[in-house]
Amino acid sequence: MPTPILMPALSPTMETGTLAKWHVKEGDTVSAGDIVAEIETDKATMEVEAVDEGTVGKILVAEGSADVPVNQPIAMLLEEGEDASALDGADTSTPKAEKIADKKAPHNDDGPGSPDPEPTPKPTATPEGDKQPARAQVPAAGEGVTPSIPPAAPKANGDGRVFSSPLARRLAEENKIDIAQLSGSGPHGRVVKRDVEEAIEKGVPAQAPKAASKAAPAPAGAPAAAAAPSAGLTDDQVRAMYEEGSYTELPHDGMRKTIARRLTEAKQTVPHFYLTVDVELDALLKLRGELNAAAPKDKDGNPAYKLSVNDFVIKALAKALVAVPMANATYTSTARLLHAHADVGVAVSIPDGLITPVIRQADVKPLSVISNEMKDFAKRARDKKLKPEEYQGGTTAVSNLGMYGIREFAAVINPPQSTILAVGQGEKRPVVKDGALAIATVMSATLSVDRRAVDGALGAELLAAFKPLIENPMAMLV
Repeated sequence: MPTPILMPALSPTMETGTLAKWHVKEGDTVSAGDIVAEIETDKATMEVEAVDEGTVGKILVAEGSADVPVNQPIAMLLEEGEDASALDGADTSTPKAEKIADKKAPHNDDGPGSPDPEPTPKPTATPEGDKQPARAQVPAAGEGVTPSIPPAAPKANGDGRVFSSPLARRLAEENKIDIAQLSGSGPHGRVVKRDVEEAIEKGVPAQAPKAASKAAPAPAGAPAAAAAPSAGLTDDQVRAMYEEGSYTELPHDGMRKTIARRLTEAKQTVPHFYLTVDVELDALLKLRGELNAAAPKDKDGNPAYKLSVNDFVIKALAKALVAVPMANATYTSTARLLHAHADVGVAVSIPDGLITPVIRQADVKPLSVISNEMKDFAKRARDKKLKPEEYQGGTTAVSNLGMYGIREFAAVINPPQSTILAVGQGEKRPVVKDGALAIATVMSATLSVDRRAVDGALGAELLAAFKPLIENPMAMLV
């Protein structure tokens, strides 16, 4: 019996992907471990390996197809002794995954869980919504896939809940859409993502928040605006403010959607507060120069490492977190997770986006190892070749804009991390030493803190442990 090759889930939050390239064609024989395709996610391009041996009987999804749902069959694999006739009884219909080149309306091609800053916002995911436990059961649920079954009215199960996909329910809830009023276009009348997006686009009236039905009646004379927050401007209202032809629309790619979703989630759900400290860099710069000069070289004259100021910052923050273990924490609704090591994410700017690869156990790694890992991560990040496990998780992060001449800034926390350190430019500033005015190279560092996991005094203690490590960097070498 033919075996389907499914669109893999390359990360815990992945719901759709783009089939960028096939490495095989129909009729090719493959073995377990052979590379059969390349899949693009929001942040990386991953190779898909065959999990069994056989012959590629039929390719169901063409190269360049976007928004292919996880667990959607993308090809059929024939077992030994089978020929094309074995496909007669199998479902080999080609899903209508949207071609990248065919996207006509940029404001209608939003991906799962991604919000727009506009009023009929594309949804902002919640931590619970990212998990999608039922996804593996739905190759035919069809978010983003046009079904062959005619649309039908949504059906309710035994407890009165409308028959709908998990993603559709989440989008409807986040956009205050009554899913029971929608007609389902999925199999057997199932309400899918496309149905909710159409409802949002057409301006279906938003339902009142769930809590409103349980609330006591508002007192007489209460302002009407207090009943519900403003939804803001619609996409069309925003466009109407600008003369047609005076702007160019740049459609959101997967990375931009993910950045928008996660940072909106962070600012809406994480109570941020900020602490800033100034640190002197003169001793660090001197040690850095000495270490780089002493680096061994290969036969071509290339040094084994070349340390940057950011490498010292990563190491210092990691050691400070271990020294203040209560700050090396991740918040959950039932507990704080206290980590044994400091895994430090480092923001890397890539074309029209940002990704944060993680230096694992940075507290115990030598500066030279941190430096070389960071250079490798940065290169592969720009090529979109990072593996999900290389940019997911982490206990803290560093964002450095000093190379752009930025003196000081505050960064947005990347959940589930509880802290992020924003590092500015090192510059000559007047300082007072031993009662006399002097000049020193000073850098401002601002710590953004999740107040749920790290208290104010604890955040201050963390920076108090960070500062002497930067100002006396020899402590990081022992």
